[in-house]
Amino acid sequence: MDSSREHWGSKLGVVLAVAGSAVGLGNFLRFPVQAATNGGGTFIIPYIIAFIVLGIPLSWIEWTLGRYAGILGHGTSPGAYDKIIRKPWGKYLGSIGLLPPLFIIFYYVFIESWILAFTWYSFNGRLMEVVQAGKITEFFGNFISLNEKIGALPAAIVFFAITFVCNMALISLGVRKGIERVNKISMPILVIMGIALVIRVLTLPGISHGLAFMWNPDFSALTNPQMWLAAAGQVFFTMSLGMGIIFCYASYTKRNEDLVLSSLSAGSANAFAEIILGGTIVIPLAIIVIGANIEECAKLGTFGLAFQSMPLVFGKIPFGSAFMSLWFLMLFIAGVTSAISIIQPLISFCEDDLKFTRKGAVATIGTISFIGGIIAIAGLSAGAVDELDFWGGSFLLVLLGTIQAIVFAMVLGRKKSANVPNESEAFALLSEGSAIKLPKIFRIIIQYVCPVALVVLLVSWSIHDGMDILLLRHIADDAMVQFFGISISQKAFIQGFRLFLLVTILLVNFAIWYAWKSGRATGRSPKIKKVQIGISEEDA
Repeated sequence: MDSSREHWGSKLGVVLAVAGSAVGLGNFLRFPVQAATNGGGTFIIPYIIAFIVLGIPLSWIEWTLGRYAGILGHGTSPGAYDKIIRKPWGKYLGSIGLLPPLFIIFYYVFIESWILAFTWYSFNGRLMEVVQAGKITEFFGNFISLNEKIGALPAAIVFFAITFVCNMALISLGVRKGIERVNKISMPILVIMGIALVIRVLTLPGISHGLAFMWNPDFSALTNPQMWLAAAGQVFFTMSLGMGIIFCYASYTKRNEDLVLSSLSAGSANAFAEIILGGTIVIPLAIIVIGANIEECAKLGTFGLAFQSMPLVFGKIPFGSAFMSLWFLMLFIAGVTSAISIIQPLISFCEDDLKFTRKGAVATIGTISFIGGIIAIAGLSAGAVDELDFWGGSFLLVLLGTIQAIVFAMVLGRKKSANVPNESEAFALLSEGSAIKLPKIFRIIIQYVCPVALVVLLVSWSIHDGMDILLLRHIADDAMVQFFGISISQKAFIQGFRLFLLVTILLVNFAIWYAWKSGRATGRSPKIKKVQIGISEEDA
C-alpha cells in the first residue's frame, strides 16, 4: 500500500462521504420525476428490487475494486485494471472509469450554480415576487439564457463563478480535511432540513391524497418493461454507480476497514433520502397543490420540476417563502457534496498516476472543467448538456458498471486469495475486516446474476432509449440553434460536439499512455530495462 496516499479519518467519515456523493439532485428531483411518470407507488416496487439485485451488489463490487486499487497506490480504474487484467490494454479499458466524472462535471457545476442562484433569490424575496406575478417560467428562461443580469454581468455566469470557486476550494483541502469534513458537517444539516420539510408537508390539509399516490401501487402496471428500465437507471444514477466515485473513495480506506456494512449503510442512507425525503416532499406536496396534473408537471423534466413547478407549489402554501428557501438551500448542500465527489476521481488520477501535487491536480482539473463548463453553458439551448448527460450520466454509467461486474466476477473472482484459504481474491478483499458476514445469496448475485443482468440492461436500454439519441432521430432536420451567437443546424452542432467528446476521450487515453510510458504511474524509470537472468544488459 502506498503510505503517501491519504486515508479517511474515520469509518463514519467514509460512510457520510459516500452517502454525500449519492445524495444529490437525483434524490430530490430525478426520483420524483421518475416516480410521477411511472405511477407513483408502483415505481417503488421495481426500484427496491433493482436496489437489492443491482444497487447493493454493484456497490460492493466498486468498494472492493477501489480497495484493491488503493492497495496498489491508485485511486482510479486505469491503474487497477492494469494490475488485475495484466495486459497492456487493461489500463486503457480503465479509461472508461474517468469519462463519466469528466463529462458530468462539465455541466453539473452549472446546474449546481442555478440552485445557488435560486437559493439567493428565495432568501431575498425576489423569487416569491416572480411566482406571485405568474412569471416563474419567464424568469427561469431568462436566467439560463443569460438575460437576467447582476449589474452588467449575466447572473448565471456570476453564480457559476461563485459555485466553481467554492467547489475547487473545498476539493483542494484534500480527502480528510476537505471531503470528509464537508460531509460530516453537511449531511446531518441536509437530513434535518429534509425532515423539517417532510413535517411541513405532512401537516398540510389533504395530504392523504398525495400520500395515496405515492404509496398505493397499481400491481397491473408492473408488466411495463419501461418502468423496470427506468427503475434500474434511477438506481444507477442516484447511488453514484458506474461513475468511478465509490471506486475512488474506497481506495482511501485502510486495508482492515469494513466494506460490507459501510457500503450497505451508505446505500441505505441514500435510499432514505430518496424515498422518504425526496418522494414525500415533492410528489405529495405537488399533488395537493396542483392536483391530478402531476404527470404533466413531471413532463417538464428534472429542471422544470425544480425551478418552475416547486416554486409555484411553495407559493401556494402558508409560509411558502421560508420553506422555499429551505428547499433550495437543501438542494445546494446536496449539490456541493455530490460535485466534490465527481471531481475527486479526476484529482486522484492526476495525483496517483501523473504524480501531480494536490494544487497542481486541482489547477489542472479546474481548468479543464471550467473550459468544458463554458462550452456547456454556451451550448445549453443547442443540446450540449443533454449530450453530456446521455453519455456521461447514462450510457457510460451502465457500461462501466457492466465492466466492473465482469472484472470482479470473471477476473478477480477467479484469482485465488493469498491470505484466505479456499477463497477468491475478490471476496477475500470484500470480506476483510467486515463487521457483518456477506450473505451467501449475495455471493451468487454478485458472481452470476449481476453481470448477466447488467449486460441485459445495457443492451435493452441501448435499443430502447439509446438508438434514437445516437442516430439523432429526436432532432428535426431543419432545427437551428445558437452557439456563441452563431446560428447552426442542431444536428451539425451535435455531431461537432460529439467530435469534441471523442477528442477528449483520446486526450484522456494519451494522459494514461504518458503516465505509464514515463514511469510515473508504475514508479519505474522508463530507462530501466527488464533483463533475463544470465544475460547482460549490453547483450539485451
